[in-house]
Amino acid sequence: MQIDGKTFLVDPVFYGIASPLPFMINAFEGADIYQAEDFPAIDFLVITHDHWDHLNFKTVKELKPKVGKVITGFGTGAHLERWGFQPEKIVENDWGDSVQFEKGIAFHTTPARHFSGRETKPNQSLWASFVLETPSMRIFIGGDDGYNEHFAEIGQRFGGFDVVFLENGQYNESWKYIHMMPAQVLQAARDLNAISLFPVHSMKFALANHSWDTPLKTITELNKTAGLNLITPKIGESVNLNDTSKVLSDWWTTLK
Repeated sequence: MQIDGKTFLVDPVFYGIASPLPFMINAFEGADIYQAEDFPAIDFLVITHDHWDHLNFKTVKELKPKVGKVITGFGTGAHLERWGFQPEKIVENDWGDSVQFEKGIAFHTTPARHFSGRETKPNQSLWASFVLETPSMRIFIGGDDGYNEHFAEIGQRFGGFDVVFLENGQYNESWKYIHMMPAQVLQAARDLNAISLFPVHSMKFALANHSWDTPLKTITELNKTAGLNLITPKIGESVNLNDTSKVLSDWWTTLK
């Protein structure tokens, strides 16, 4: 995101594996077409939690020279320091904490219903969502999350959002308490008092049993009743987050 003269990047994974083992959790074909060299300088790199499909060693190592500040939850910075990031570049916060930067940029660390961990050590760091406030916009950056009352509490606290980024896959009824189902994504957006919903986390890695295009098919159909402004660009397509009049194509219907 490029907003008010600053560039923000969230949970980048530029490689096709989300596991320490190369034969597990591979990316969908065509979902890993960008690399670190394709990106400009990153003022703020946001890491919601330390799972392999959100915090990728090779990706952040390659981005490191371009990153100004890292915004994350308690404990995640230990990974980054071990990988060569300077401690003064890392801002770790707890739920409820806020940090202010120059030119009217603020991050508020908010709850999420998930878990964390890499390899054999679960829950050694915090999983979180974030509220980003700039002079012109208020944005909710969701991590992996199960539906709960915290969305309404965040919406009430901040009074609504121009755009909310919420995970819309990979989901399953068996793990709905840590990954929302599509109808819950729409309810969470309403709870947050969102003008626009940008569904994410659905078309990179095959973590669930649904097909690659089911998440966008389902939420688009459900939104016919909900009536939110849905932002669904294809990979590489630029969008103006302030433009609620632009209608994006259902591009996934043209692919096999």
